[in-house]
Amino acid sequence: MDKQSKPTSAAEAAQLAAARDEFVTQWGAIGNSWGINRTMAQIHALLIITPRALTTDEVMEDLKISRGNAHTNLRELVGWGLVRSVVRKGERKEYFEAEKEVWKMFCIIVRERKRREIRPAINVLKDCIERVDDLKSPEARSFAAQTKALSDFMEMADGVLSKVVRSEQSTIVPWALKFLK
Repeated sequence: MDKQSKPTSAAEAAQLAAARDEFVTQWGAIGNSWGINRTMAQIHALLIITPRALTTDEVMEDLKISRGNAHTNLRELVGWGLVRSVVRKGERKEYFEAEKEVWKMFCIIVRERKRREIRPAINVLKDCIERVDDLKSPEARSFAAQTKALSDFMEMADGVLSKVVRSEQSTIVPWALKFLK
């Protein structure tokens, strides 16, 4: 037998299960940093580490969540573009699989965060600047200057993120690593 076809020992299976559970739990915990709920991040984690597409029932069973919760979060992940629905010929069940290429996953998350958070924040800042544009008091001028500085920074960050998302990993990663050394 080659290394991959060797039967898994019970101890190895338990160790793998514990590591998988920890990954799913921790990915769920950091999900809030991306602006998504814990369950959505846990479903994403489960689909990332599972080599085959899963049904809603399998997701529910593995994560011990309700059908409604699984369905809602799977649809949201599909909406983000992090998960895709897979239809198998002759089967009524819908399967789901995650984007597994890390760079693509990163770009999808950045693109969605830009759309959901950065662009709306820029719009709010610009609206605030317009509201005080005609005011002459020192407080209004200070407010306008500060919100303009924030808006300019957010616009610059938005532009940089747009370039990163459009670039290929093979060109951007070596370039970025030069700045980290």
